[in-house]
Amino acid sequence: MTTLLDKRLVFVTGKGGVGKTTVSLALGLAAARRGRRTIVCEVSAQEHASRIFKRAEIGFHEVELRRDLSAISIDPDRSLREYLELQLPVKAMSDLLYKSRIFSYLAAATPGLREMVTIGKIWELGLNQRKAKHSEPYDLVIVDSPATGHGIGFLQTPRTFAEIARVGPMANQAKTIDRQLTEHERTGVVIVALPEEMPVNETVSLESALSETVGVSVDAIILNALYPKRFEEAEETTLREALGAAEGGPGAVAIRAALSQANRARDQHRQRARLGELTSAPIGELPYLFAPAIGVEQLELLAEVLEQSGAVGAPR
Repeated sequence: MTTLLDKRLVFVTGKGGVGKTTVSLALGLAAARRGRRTIVCEVSAQEHASRIFKRAEIGFHEVELRRDLSAISIDPDRSLREYLELQLPVKAMSDLLYKSRIFSYLAAATPGLREMVTIGKIWELGLNQRKAKHSEPYDLVIVDSPATGHGIGFLQTPRTFAEIARVGPMANQAKTIDRQLTEHERTGVVIVALPEEMPVNETVSLESALSETVGVSVDAIILNALYPKRFEEAEETTLREALGAAEGGPGAVAIRAALSQANRARDQHRQRARLGELTSAPIGELPYLFAPAIGVEQLELLAEVLEQSGAVGAPR
């Protein structure tokens, strides 16, 4: 049976601020270590991979970060220009049309066009025979998707655009992309969440909406930044008693810090249990990393955890 990293296209979504980019890049590293030629796509001209891997701005270019792992930042305007160049036989014609005021007005007024050319570029990256000149195919395309509400609309874009356009090459392409997005053997979806009440609530709603509205099932839920449970209940009791005895002394600060972490871990694991009760997808856990910033070393660690968790590597 096909596993998540065996697919051609994986969308990573979730509430804003939960670590979608981190998980996308960690998944990319895990896939690359398996020898799968992988590219991580950031959308809406976002730029995070370049900072983490200490590279110059990536932009609308396929930049290799390390062996078998590349990244691209997809800008809708550049995607539209590339689409015109692929459709028109002479580059001068595409340049003339792109710079035309009338075309600019029509492009701005066409509902969903920017999203459609963005998802069209993502689809092109995953083709066995790519349309872009001098471009090699990828085994896996991972998409750092827009946050929850926009993410649902983003995945619905091909279907919506096909219904609006009805005829023509873009309408036909939209229909093809929509069919492939709902092919479970080809396309996967990952939701990233934090072990907190609001992100858990939103994850529960998102899993349901993706199934009922978009027609895709969720392959995995990645619970990010989970605190470890370091103390048993009896040990916490001992710490509280020790705090009373140490009040005002040099050890009080350390004991308070230990109790604070214990309380936070308890709350987070309660939310972890709640998430498991309310969702059906396999849940993978990523630890909270006590580091000032996420770098390549931290991503490597998270990639190892994801591989070992089974949530992204084991058959469903």
